[in-house]
Amino acid sequence: MADDKIERIRRAYERDMRERPLAVKHGDIPIAYDAITPEWLTAILCGDTPGAAVTAYRLDEEDNGTSNRRRIFVDYNEAGRSAGLPPSVFCKATQDLVNRLLLSTSATFSEVSFFNRVRPLLDIDTPSAIYAAYDPDSWASIIVLPDIAGEVTFCSHTTIQSRAAVESQLDLLASMHGRFLVGNELQNELSDLFSFRKRFEALDRDHDFKSCCEAGFLAAEEVVPPRLFARAGEVWAATVRSVERQSDMPETLTHSDVHLKNWYKRGPDQMGISDWQSSGKGAWARDLAYCLSTAMPTEDRRAWERDLIAYYLDRLAATGAPVPSFDEAFDDYREQILSALAWWTMTLTPSKAMPDMQPRDTTMEFLGRISAAVDDLDSLDVR
Repeated sequence: MADDKIERIRRAYERDMRERPLAVKHGDIPIAYDAITPEWLTAILCGDTPGAAVTAYRLDEEDNGTSNRRRIFVDYNEAGRSAGLPPSVFCKATQDLVNRLLLSTSATFSEVSFFNRVRPLLDIDTPSAIYAAYDPDSWASIIVLPDIAGEVTFCSHTTIQSRAAVESQLDLLASMHGRFLVGNELQNELSDLFSFRKRFEALDRDHDFKSCCEAGFLAAEEVVPPRLFARAGEVWAATVRSVERQSDMPETLTHSDVHLKNWYKRGPDQMGISDWQSSGKGAWARDLAYCLSTAMPTEDRRAWERDLIAYYLDRLAATGAPVPSFDEAFDDYREQILSALAWWTMTLTPSKAMPDMQPRDTTMEFLGRISAAVDDLDSLDVR
Protein backbone atom coordinates (compact mmCIF):
# COMPACT_ATOMS: atom_id res chain seq x y z
CA MET A 1 0.00 0.00 0.00
CA ALA A 2 2.80 2.43 0.89
CA ASP A 3 4.61 1.61 -2.37
CA ASP A 4 1.40 2.25 -4.33
CA LYS A 5 0.97 5.65 -2.67
CA ILE A 6 4.57 6.64 -3.30
CA GLU A 7 4.33 5.65 -6.95
CA ARG A 8 1.05 7.56 -7.33
CA ILE A 9 2.63 10.70 -5.87
CA ARG A 10 5.67 10.33 -8.15
CA ARG A 11 3.47 10.04 -11.23
CA ALA A 12 1.38 13.04 -10.20
CA TYR A 13 4.52 15.08 -9.56
CA GLU A 14 5.97 14.17 -12.97
CA ARG A 15 2.66 15.13 -14.60
CA ASP A 16 2.62 18.47 -12.78
CA MET A 17 6.20 19.24 -13.82
CA ARG A 18 5.43 18.30 -17.41
CA GLU A 19 2.13 20.16 -17.78
CA ARG A 20 2.88 23.10 -15.42
CA PRO A 21 -0.78 24.06 -14.80
CA LEU A 22 -1.45 27.57 -13.48
CA ALA A 23 -3.52 28.29 -10.37
CA VAL A 24 -6.25 30.71 -11.43
CA LYS A 25 -9.36 30.11 -9.30
CA HIS A 26 -10.37 29.36 -5.74
CA GLY A 27 -9.84 25.65 -5.13
CA ASP A 28 -6.75 25.42 -7.33
CA ILE A 29 -3.56 24.29 -5.61
CA PRO A 30 -0.39 25.82 -7.10
CA ILE A 31 2.12 23.13 -8.08
CA ALA A 32 4.90 25.71 -7.62
CA TYR A 33 5.10 29.31 -6.48
CA ASP A 34 5.68 30.45 -10.06
CA ALA A 35 2.37 28.79 -10.98
CA ILE A 36 0.49 31.37 -8.88
CA THR A 37 -1.37 34.05 -10.82
CA PRO A 38 -2.90 37.40 -9.81
CA GLU A 39 -6.29 35.83 -10.57
CA TRP A 40 -5.69 33.10 -7.98
CA LEU A 41 -4.54 35.59 -5.37
CA THR A 42 -7.59 37.71 -6.12
CA ALA A 43 -9.82 34.71 -5.47
CA ILE A 44 -8.02 33.89 -2.22
CA LEU A 45 -7.54 37.39 -0.80
CA CYS A 46 -10.31 39.57 -2.24
CA GLY A 47 -13.42 37.41 -2.11
CA ASP A 48 -15.07 39.46 0.64
CA THR A 49 -14.14 42.84 -0.85
CA PRO A 50 -16.31 43.88 -3.85
CA GLY A 51 -14.28 45.27 -6.73
CA ALA A 52 -10.91 44.44 -5.19
CA ALA A 53 -8.30 42.65 -7.28
CA VAL A 54 -4.64 41.71 -7.08
CA THR A 55 -2.72 43.45 -9.86
CA ALA A 56 0.75 42.02 -9.26
CA TYR A 57 2.78 40.07 -6.73
CA ARG A 58 6.38 39.37 -5.82
CA LEU A 59 7.89 36.27 -4.20
CA ASP A 60 10.28 36.57 -1.29
CA GLU A 61 13.33 34.32 -0.97
CA GLU A 62 12.92 30.53 -0.89
CA ASP A 63 12.82 28.81 2.50
CA ASN A 64 12.73 25.05 2.17
CA GLY A 65 12.69 22.41 4.88
CA THR A 66 9.97 19.90 5.64
CA SER A 67 7.72 22.23 3.61
CA ASN A 68 8.33 24.83 0.89
CA ARG A 69 7.82 28.25 2.44
CA ARG A 70 7.57 31.68 0.78
CA ARG A 71 6.35 35.12 1.68
CA ILE A 72 4.33 36.81 -1.08
CA PHE A 73 4.16 40.60 -1.41
CA VAL A 74 0.90 41.72 -3.02
CA ASP A 75 -0.21 44.80 -4.99
CA TYR A 76 -3.93 45.65 -5.28
CA ASN A 77 -6.13 47.94 -7.31
CA GLU A 78 -7.64 50.99 -5.63
CA ALA A 79 -10.52 49.02 -4.10
CA GLY A 80 -8.10 46.57 -2.52
CA ARG A 81 -5.82 49.27 -1.21
CA SER A 82 -8.73 51.27 0.21
CA ALA A 83 -10.00 48.16 2.00
CA GLY A 84 -6.64 47.66 3.67
CA LEU A 85 -6.12 44.17 2.29
CA PRO A 86 -2.88 42.53 3.48
CA PRO A 87 0.27 43.69 1.64
CA SER A 88 1.90 40.31 2.23
CA VAL A 89 1.01 36.74 3.18
CA PHE A 90 3.07 33.77 4.33
CA CYS A 91 2.66 30.42 2.59
CA LYS A 92 3.56 26.82 3.36
CA ALA A 93 3.35 24.28 0.55
CA THR A 94 4.40 20.83 -0.61
CA GLN A 95 5.82 21.45 -4.05
CA ASP A 96 9.06 19.47 -4.29
CA LEU A 97 8.72 15.70 -4.62
CA VAL A 98 10.59 14.96 -1.39
CA ASN A 99 8.22 17.26 0.54
CA ARG A 100 5.12 15.69 -0.95
CA LEU A 101 6.39 12.21 -0.08
CA LEU A 102 7.46 13.04 3.47
CA LEU A 103 4.39 15.05 4.41
CA SER A 104 1.99 12.56 2.83
CA THR A 105 2.49 10.51 6.00
CA SER A 106 -0.39 12.51 7.50
CA ALA A 107 1.32 15.89 8.00
CA THR A 108 -0.35 17.67 5.07
CA PHE A 109 -3.77 16.29 6.01
CA SER A 110 -3.14 17.18 9.65
CA GLU A 111 -2.21 20.81 9.06
CA VAL A 112 -4.95 21.50 6.52
CA SER A 113 -7.45 19.82 8.84
CA PHE A 114 -6.20 21.85 11.78
CA PHE A 115 -6.72 25.19 10.05
CA ASN A 116 -10.04 24.31 8.43
CA ARG A 117 -11.67 22.29 11.22
CA VAL A 118 -9.82 22.59 14.53
CA ARG A 119 -8.55 26.16 14.70
CA PRO A 120 -12.08 27.65 14.98
CA LEU A 121 -12.59 25.64 18.19
CA LEU A 122 -9.53 27.03 19.99
CA ASP A 123 -9.01 30.20 22.00
CA ILE A 124 -5.20 30.34 21.85
CA ASP A 125 -2.60 32.57 20.21
CA THR A 126 -2.00 30.89 16.86
CA PRO A 127 -2.69 32.11 13.30
CA SER A 128 -5.84 31.32 11.36
CA ALA A 129 -5.47 30.35 7.70
CA ILE A 130 -6.71 32.50 4.86
CA TYR A 131 -6.76 29.41 2.65
CA ALA A 132 -5.73 25.78 3.24
CA ALA A 133 -6.11 22.92 0.77
CA TYR A 134 -4.41 19.79 -0.54
CA ASP A 135 -4.86 17.26 -3.32
CA PRO A 136 -5.10 13.73 -1.85
CA ASP A 137 -3.79 12.18 -5.09
CA SER A 138 -0.72 14.31 -5.75
CA TRP A 139 -0.31 15.58 -2.15
CA ALA A 140 0.39 19.05 -3.52
CA SER A 141 -0.81 21.53 -0.91
CA ILE A 142 -0.74 25.15 0.12
CA ILE A 143 -1.63 27.02 3.29
CA VAL A 144 -1.90 30.80 3.07
CA LEU A 145 -1.47 32.54 6.41
CA PRO A 146 -1.45 36.15 7.60
CA ASP A 147 2.07 37.56 7.63
CA ILE A 148 2.53 38.27 11.34
CA ALA A 149 6.28 38.92 11.15
CA GLY A 150 5.79 42.58 12.02
CA GLU A 151 3.57 41.81 15.01
CA VAL A 152 5.57 39.12 16.82
CA THR A 153 9.12 37.93 17.39
CA PHE A 154 9.76 34.37 16.25
CA CYS A 155 11.88 32.27 18.59
CA SER A 156 14.99 30.27 17.78
CA HIS A 157 17.31 27.91 19.62
CA THR A 158 19.13 31.00 20.90
CA THR A 159 16.04 32.67 22.42
CA ILE A 160 16.37 33.23 26.17
CA GLN A 161 13.16 32.32 27.97
CA SER A 162 12.16 33.73 31.33
CA ARG A 163 10.26 31.42 33.64
CA ALA A 164 7.15 33.53 33.02
CA ALA A 165 7.50 32.98 29.27
CA VAL A 166 7.74 29.20 29.77
CA GLU A 167 4.65 29.35 31.97
CA SER A 168 2.89 31.16 29.10
CA GLN A 169 3.77 28.23 26.85
CA LEU A 170 2.24 25.88 29.40
CA ASP A 171 -0.87 28.06 29.69
CA LEU A 172 -1.43 27.64 25.96
CA LEU A 173 -0.82 23.89 25.97
CA ALA A 174 -3.02 23.28 29.00
CA SER A 175 -5.83 25.31 27.43
CA MET A 176 -5.64 23.29 24.22
CA HIS A 177 -5.22 19.90 25.89
CA GLY A 178 -7.99 20.55 28.38
CA ARG A 179 -10.38 21.72 25.68
CA PHE A 180 -10.29 18.34 23.98
CA LEU A 181 -10.04 16.23 27.13
CA VAL A 182 -13.32 17.77 28.25
CA GLY A 183 -15.02 17.97 24.82
CA ASN A 184 -16.03 15.00 22.68
CA GLU A 185 -15.04 16.25 19.20
CA LEU A 186 -12.13 13.82 18.90
CA GLN A 187 -14.55 10.94 19.27
CA ASN A 188 -17.09 12.39 16.86
CA GLU A 189 -16.57 14.94 14.05
CA LEU A 190 -12.78 14.94 14.41
CA SER A 191 -12.36 11.19 14.83
CA ASP A 192 -10.52 10.95 11.49
CA LEU A 193 -7.60 13.07 12.73
CA PHE A 194 -4.32 11.17 12.70
CA SER A 195 -2.99 9.94 16.02
CA PHE A 196 0.65 10.38 16.96
CA ARG A 197 1.01 6.60 17.12
CA LYS A 198 -0.14 6.24 13.50
CA ARG A 199 2.14 9.06 12.38
CA PHE A 200 5.12 7.40 14.07
CA GLU A 201 4.30 4.06 12.43
CA ALA A 202 3.83 5.69 9.01
CA LEU A 203 7.19 7.44 9.22
CA ASP A 204 8.91 4.17 9.98
CA ARG A 205 7.00 2.25 7.33
CA ASP A 206 7.40 4.78 4.52
CA HIS A 207 10.67 6.53 5.36
CA ASP A 208 12.74 4.12 7.48
CA PHE A 209 12.39 6.34 10.53
CA LYS A 210 14.28 3.83 12.70
CA SER A 211 17.45 4.01 10.59
CA CYS A 212 17.29 7.83 10.40
CA CYS A 213 16.95 8.11 14.17
CA GLU A 214 19.68 5.60 14.96
CA ALA A 215 22.11 7.25 12.54
CA GLY A 216 21.27 10.69 13.93
CA PHE A 217 21.77 9.56 17.53
CA LEU A 218 25.25 8.26 16.73
CA ALA A 219 26.09 11.44 14.77
CA ALA A 220 25.09 13.54 17.82
CA GLU A 221 27.67 11.96 20.13
CA GLU A 222 29.34 15.28 20.94
CA VAL A 223 26.17 16.62 22.63
CA VAL A 224 24.73 13.38 24.09
CA PRO A 225 25.63 12.60 27.72
CA PRO A 226 28.16 9.72 27.76
CA ARG A 227 25.98 7.56 30.05
CA LEU A 228 23.10 7.77 27.58
CA PHE A 229 25.30 7.36 24.51
CA ALA A 230 26.67 4.12 25.95
CA ARG A 231 23.11 2.76 25.79
CA ALA A 232 22.54 3.74 22.15
CA GLY A 233 21.33 0.25 21.29
CA GLU A 234 18.41 0.57 23.73
CA VAL A 235 17.05 3.94 22.63
CA TRP A 236 14.89 2.90 19.66
CA ALA A 237 13.15 0.04 21.48
CA ALA A 238 12.41 2.30 24.45
CA THR A 239 11.07 4.97 22.08
CA VAL A 240 8.72 2.47 20.42
CA ARG A 241 7.47 1.36 23.86
CA SER A 242 6.81 4.97 24.85
CA VAL A 243 4.75 5.56 21.70
CA GLU A 244 2.80 2.33 22.17
CA ARG A 245 2.06 3.40 25.74
CA GLN A 246 0.01 6.31 24.42
CA SER A 247 -2.78 3.85 23.65
CA ASP A 248 -3.33 3.60 27.44
CA MET A 249 -3.28 7.35 28.04
CA PRO A 250 -6.10 9.93 27.76
CA GLU A 251 -6.29 11.21 24.17
CA THR A 252 -6.40 14.90 23.38
CA LEU A 253 -5.39 17.28 20.61
CA THR A 254 -1.62 17.72 20.56
CA HIS A 255 0.63 20.02 18.56
CA SER A 256 3.35 17.34 18.61
CA ASP A 257 6.24 19.56 17.43
CA VAL A 258 6.46 22.11 20.22
CA HIS A 259 10.18 22.89 20.04
CA LEU A 260 11.08 26.52 20.71
CA LYS A 261 11.46 27.48 17.02
CA ASN A 262 7.74 26.93 16.52
CA TRP A 263 6.86 29.54 19.16
CA TYR A 264 6.71 33.33 18.93
CA LYS A 265 6.53 36.18 21.42
CA ARG A 266 3.81 38.79 21.33
CA GLY A 267 5.41 40.51 24.31
CA PRO A 268 8.31 39.79 26.64
CA ASP A 269 6.54 36.84 28.29
CA GLN A 270 3.46 36.22 26.12
CA MET A 271 3.83 33.21 23.83
CA GLY A 272 2.01 31.99 20.73
CA ILE A 273 2.61 28.95 18.55
CA SER A 274 2.68 28.10 14.83
CA ASP A 275 3.37 25.15 12.48
CA TRP A 276 0.65 22.54 12.95
CA GLN A 277 1.77 19.89 10.45
CA SER A 278 2.36 17.30 13.19
CA SER A 279 -0.89 18.02 15.03
CA GLY A 280 -3.42 15.34 15.81
CA LYS A 281 -4.60 13.04 18.56
CA GLY A 282 -2.06 12.16 21.19
CA ALA A 283 -0.89 12.34 24.80
CA TRP A 284 -0.48 15.68 26.54
CA ALA A 285 2.58 14.36 28.39
CA ARG A 286 4.57 14.24 25.14
CA ASP A 287 3.79 17.89 24.31
CA LEU A 288 4.72 18.84 27.86
CA ALA A 289 8.04 16.95 27.85
CA TYR A 290 8.97 18.12 24.36
CA CYS A 291 8.17 21.74 25.23
CA LEU A 292 10.09 21.88 28.48
CA SER A 293 13.13 20.03 27.15
CA THR A 294 13.63 22.51 24.29
CA ALA A 295 12.32 25.76 25.81
CA MET A 296 15.38 26.55 27.90
CA PRO A 297 18.97 25.57 28.57
CA THR A 298 19.50 22.40 30.59
CA GLU A 299 20.45 24.29 33.76
CA ASP A 300 17.14 26.17 33.80
CA ARG A 301 15.14 23.03 33.07
CA ARG A 302 16.80 21.22 35.96
CA ALA A 303 16.06 24.12 38.32
CA TRP A 304 12.44 24.73 37.25
CA GLU A 305 11.24 21.38 35.87
CA ARG A 306 9.20 19.96 38.73
CA ASP A 307 7.60 23.32 39.55
CA LEU A 308 6.70 23.83 35.87
CA ILE A 309 5.12 20.38 35.64
CA ALA A 310 3.06 21.17 38.73
CA TYR A 311 2.11 24.53 37.16
CA TYR A 312 0.93 22.80 33.98
CA LEU A 313 -1.14 20.27 35.95
CA ASP A 314 -2.79 23.10 37.86
CA ARG A 315 -3.66 24.92 34.62
CA LEU A 316 -4.95 21.67 33.10
CA ALA A 317 -7.16 21.05 36.13
CA ALA A 318 -8.56 24.58 35.73
CA THR A 319 -10.08 23.54 32.39
CA GLY A 320 -12.12 20.85 34.13
CA ALA A 321 -10.04 18.03 32.66
CA PRO A 322 -9.13 15.00 34.78
CA VAL A 323 -5.58 15.28 36.12
CA PRO A 324 -3.36 12.47 37.43
CA SER A 325 -1.24 12.69 40.54
CA PHE A 326 2.09 14.45 40.20
CA ASP A 327 4.00 11.18 40.48
CA GLU A 328 1.94 9.55 37.72
CA ALA A 329 2.30 12.62 35.50
CA PHE A 330 6.04 12.76 36.15
CA ASP A 331 6.51 9.16 35.03
CA ASP A 332 4.51 9.86 31.85
CA TYR A 333 6.59 12.98 31.28
CA ARG A 334 9.85 11.04 31.72
CA GLU A 335 8.76 8.37 29.28
CA GLN A 336 7.15 10.50 26.55
CA ILE A 337 10.27 12.61 26.03
CA LEU A 338 11.85 9.73 24.07
CA SER A 339 9.93 10.36 20.85
CA ALA A 340 10.86 14.06 21.08
CA LEU A 341 14.47 12.90 20.93
CA ALA A 342 13.59 10.86 17.83
CA TRP A 343 12.07 13.93 16.16
CA TRP A 344 15.49 15.59 16.28
CA THR A 345 17.85 12.68 15.69
CA MET A 346 15.85 12.26 12.48
CA THR A 347 16.86 15.74 11.31
CA LEU A 348 20.61 15.33 11.78
CA THR A 349 21.34 12.89 8.94
CA PRO A 350 19.28 13.90 5.88
CA SER A 351 18.62 11.21 3.27
CA LYS A 352 16.70 10.85 0.04
CA ALA A 353 13.61 10.18 2.12
CA MET A 354 14.23 12.95 4.66
CA PRO A 355 15.06 16.47 3.44
CA ASP A 356 17.52 18.69 5.27
CA MET A 357 14.96 20.03 7.71
CA GLN A 358 16.89 22.20 10.17
CA PRO A 359 20.20 24.09 10.39
CA ARG A 360 22.86 22.02 12.13
CA ASP A 361 23.36 24.48 15.00
CA THR A 362 19.65 24.34 15.83
CA THR A 363 19.57 20.55 15.67
CA MET A 364 22.64 20.11 17.85
CA GLU A 365 21.37 22.57 20.47
CA PHE A 366 18.01 20.86 20.78
CA LEU A 367 19.55 17.39 20.72
CA GLY A 368 21.86 18.43 23.54
CA ARG A 369 18.94 19.71 25.61
CA ILE A 370 16.64 16.76 24.95
CA SER A 371 19.28 14.09 25.44
CA ALA A 372 20.35 15.71 28.71
CA ALA A 373 16.75 15.52 29.89
CA VAL A 374 16.46 11.86 28.81
CA ASP A 375 19.61 11.11 30.79
CA ASP A 376 18.62 13.16 33.87
CA LEU A 377 15.18 11.55 33.96
CA ASP A 378 16.36 7.94 33.40
CA SER A 379 13.80 7.78 30.63
CA LEU A 380 15.07 4.45 29.27
CA ASP A 381 14.09 2.80 32.57
CA VAL A 382 10.66 4.27 33.29
CA ARG A 383 8.64 1.09 32.70
